[in-house]
Amino acid sequence: MHEHAPEAETSGPQPGPDPRRWRALALLGAAFFMIILDGTIVLTAIPAIQSDLSMTTSGVQWVITAYVVAFGGLMLLGGRSADMLGRRKVFLVGTVLFGSSSLLCGLAWAGPVLIGARLVQGVSAAIMAPTALSLVITIFTDPAERNKALGVWGGLGGTGATAGLLLGGVVTQYLGWSWIFFVNVPAAIAVILLVPVLVPRGPDRDPARSYDAAGAVTITLALLSLVYAIVRAPDQGWASPETLGLFVAATMLIVVFVVVESRSVAPLVPLRIFRNRFLIGGNLVIFSAGLAVDGMLFPLTLFSQQMLGYTALQYGLASIAMTATSIAGAMIGEALVTRVGLRGVAATAVLLVAAGCVLLTQVTADASYWKDLVWGLLVFGPGMGAAFVASQIAAFDGVRDEEYGLAAALVDTSFNIGTALGIVITTSVAVAVTSDAVSGAEGGPSIYGYQAAFATSAVFAALGVVAALMLLGRRPDKLESQGPAQETTTEDR
Repeated sequence: MHEHAPEAETSGPQPGPDPRRWRALALLGAAFFMIILDGTIVLTAIPAIQSDLSMTTSGVQWVITAYVVAFGGLMLLGGRSADMLGRRKVFLVGTVLFGSSSLLCGLAWAGPVLIGARLVQGVSAAIMAPTALSLVITIFTDPAERNKALGVWGGLGGTGATAGLLLGGVVTQYLGWSWIFFVNVPAAIAVILLVPVLVPRGPDRDPARSYDAAGAVTITLALLSLVYAIVRAPDQGWASPETLGLFVAATMLIVVFVVVESRSVAPLVPLRIFRNRFLIGGNLVIFSAGLAVDGMLFPLTLFSQQMLGYTALQYGLASIAMTATSIAGAMIGEALVTRVGLRGVAATAVLLVAAGCVLLTQVTADASYWKDLVWGLLVFGPGMGAAFVASQIAAFDGVRDEEYGLAAALVDTSFNIGTALGIVITTSVAVAVTSDAVSGAEGGPSIYGYQAAFATSAVFAALGVVAALMLLGRRPDKLESQGPAQETTTEDR
C-alpha cells in the first residue's frame, strides 16, 4: 500500500491525523476565498477607477487583464515551485506579496501604478492558489476526510466568485474603490501570522536537487502567450497577426517544453504524470466547467444589467440562489463520489450545468427574475459545485505526494484558461449573432445574442460530460490501494 510522505508532520511520527487540520483548512480556505474574490470584485469598480484615475477604456481593461494573464500564466510554475522548495514557505512568500501588492493597488495614484500592482497581485495569486490546495491535500491523508475538504474548497470557489460581484458594488458605493484592495491587507496579515501556528511544516527539501530552469522558462512563456492571446482576441480579432502570432508562439514553446522535459534529469513537469487518465479526465472536466461557468456568468451579468436594468448590487443579490446551491452541490458531490464513483458524479454535475444554460436560453427581453432567471440558476448552481469537487478529486487521484503542487497547478490552470476562453468565445458569439440578427446593431448584444451565448455554454458543458464518461470510472477509494503506481524513485524525480 502506498505510504504518504510526511508532509503533514512537524517532527517525528504522529499516531493519528493532525488535530489542527480542520483549522488549517479554514485558514487556507480563507486565503483561497480572498484570491477568488479578488478576481471578480474589481469588475463592478471599473467605472469608478476609470473616472478617478482618468484612464482610457483600453487602459482600464488592463486592470483586469494584468491580473488574469499573470494568474493564469504563472500558476504551473508556482505550484511546482512549492513542491520543490517547500509548500508552507512558498505559500507564505505568496501571501506577503499578495498583501503588499493589494496595499499598493489601493494607494495607486495613477493608472500605470495600479496596473503594475495588479500584475504583481496576479503573480502572488498564482503562487498562493495551487500551493494552498496542495497543502490541503497533504494535510488530509484520509481519503474520506480529503474528499470532505475538497467539498469545502469547491464551495468556497463558487461563493468567492459570486461574492465578489456583490461586495464590489457595496464597497465601491459606500467606501470607494480603493477599499476593494485595502480589505485584503488585514486578511493577508492574519494569514501570515496564523500559518506557522496552524499549517504543519512539511519535510525539508533537498537543497542539492537541480531546478529545471529551461522547463520553467518555456512553459511559463507558453502559458503567458496563450492567456494573453485569449484575452486580447476580442479587441484584436481571432485572425489578426497579433493573435495568430501569439498562438503560434505558445504552440512552439509547448513543443520545446515537451522536448526539454523528456531529456531533463529533474523535469519541472514529469511527463509520466500525463499517463494518469484520472488526472487528464479531471482536468478536462474542470476545463469544460470553466468554459461553461464564465461563459454563462459573463453574458448573464451583461444581460441583467444592460437589458433588465439591474444595478451591480441587485445582480449580486440575484446570484445568491446560484451561490447557495453551488455550496450544496459541492457537499453532496463529495458525499456521493465514494458511493457512486467519479464518473457518475462528474457527468451528472456538468449535465446540470448544461441544463441550467439551456434553461437560460429561454429568456426574453422582458424577462423577470422569478419567472425566467432563478430556475436556470437553481439548476446551474449545484452542477457547478459538484463539478469542481469531482474534477479536483479525480485530478489528485494516483498522484505522488511530492507532486501535489503540480497537480493543483494543473487543475487551477485548466480552470482559469477555460474561464478566459469561455468569456471570449461566448461574447464573440453574442456579438456575431446580434450583428446578423439586427442590421447595424450597436451597443450590447441583442436578446438573440444572449440566447446564443447561453446555448454555447451548454455545448461547453456537454463536452465535460463526454470527458467524464470516457476517462473517469473507478471509485477513488479503490485507487488508494494501488501502491506500485505511486512509488517514487530517484529517476522519476
